Order: sequence, then C-alpha cells, then structure tokens
Amino acid sequence: MNYRLTIQYDGTRYAGWQRQSGSTPTIQGKIEAVLSRLAGEAVEIHGAGRTDAGVHALGQVAHVHLDTSLSPEEIRAYANAYLPEDIGIASVVPASDRFHSRLNAIGKIYRYRLATDPALHVLEHKYMTPWTAPLDTAAMGQAVSLLLGTHDFQSFCARKSKKSTVRRLDDICLEELPGELRLTFQGNGFLYQMVRILTGTLLEVGSGQKKPEDIPRILEARERKYAGAAAPAQGLTLMQVLYS
Repeated sequence: MNYRLTIQYDGTRYAGWQRQSGSTPTIQGKIEAVLSRLAGEAVEIHGAGRTDAGVHALGQVAHVHLDTSLSPEEIRAYANAYLPEDIGIASVVPASDRFHSRLNAIGKIYRYRLATDPALHVLEHKYMTPWTAPLDTAAMGQAVSLLLGTHDFQSFCARKSKKSTVRRLDDICLEELPGELRLTFQGNGFLYQMVRILTGTLLEVGSGQKKPEDIPRILEARERKYAGAAAPAQGLTLMQVLYS
C-alpha cells in the first residue's frame, strides 16, 4: 500500500534530505533505514523536495510503498520509536497508488527567520539567523513586488540547470515581530537554494547594498553572480507542501 507521510526534522546535523553513499547522515537515509526494518526488506521513500544541509522542516511530505499488516498509526509509532529525536513522523495516511509526493505537489511554503534581537530567541537560535544591522524593510517590500509572478529565476539558483528555471512566486510576506524579521515564501516550486538566495538578495536591498530597481536587471541577467549571497541554511524551514 502507498502511504503519505508528513515529516518534521531539525536539519542541523544532517547533510540534507537526500540519501547519500557511505555513512553521511541524511533525513531520507534515517527514515528508510527504520522503515526497511519494519518491512523486512529494502524500502525507498520519495520526498516532495530535497532540502539542503542544515535546513529544517515542519511539513515535508513523502510517499512510501509498504507491505505490512500494521495500521497507519502503528507504522507511525514504530517509526518514531526508532528514529532519532530530531526527526519525527507527524502523520501517516493511506494514499492512492498514483499519489506521488513530488509530482502531485502544486506549491511549497518556506519560512526564513532572522533574529534581529538574538537575546529574545535564545531557545530558538538553531532555527534563526542572527541579523542585528539596520534594515530598510520598505525598500525590501518594493523589491518583493518586483519578484512576484512568473519569471526565469536562473540568477537565484546556485547551480546551472539544463531544465527550465521558470517558476511562479506567489507571495513573499515580510513580518516584523519582537526581535525577529520573518520572510515567508510561497510558490509553485523552488530551484536549488532559491529561497536562501532570494533572502540574501532582499537583505542586501534592506542594507543598501542593492536597490529595489536592481531586481528586474538581476532577473534578466540569468547569471547567479548578480544576485545576493545565499542566506545561511539554519534560518530556513520548509513549512508546507501544497496539493490540490
């Protein structure tokens, strides 16, 4: 039977989602090892996206085919009993045989958190990036308006791609909270390190290194060197994968 898993993880000590050769710890590798023990045979899970090393998730989705008499809640309990404490299966539900976590996804929501006063977020320091320099959030908002919509985001991708780099960015919400600046990104798909590069570029606009009107030129250039530096992985969390 095909099952849909919703997964949470602290990515701090992992080399990202995707399984790697050797003993390199990854989220996919840890979950597959536990589910393979449950099933008594090699099991492969398929995630909706491949988060980078150090990136976290509250709503990663994966699908897996399991031949077991256990109920979904028993599968969940077994997995959580043997997974490390920084990986958790939030839910296990039966899915149609045709459900594919990546191919059926219509969008994703990511959140980037900046600690503008780190002393107010001592218990969350692993999930936020310290940023105490002044920021012009009005200028950042102007830049956001120029990023929204359908564009070729090659300049915001950390590697050259032979596939299409056109994506639709539906929303970037900037929220100023006590001691925190929160950026929430929603789109139909994101390229390799795209959210971190978008964040870094907006921070350069906010700190005066770039201007909002630079955004169209960066998009048109389709060259990584024109966008900002990628923001550190620790501040980024995959919040939700969207399905129709």
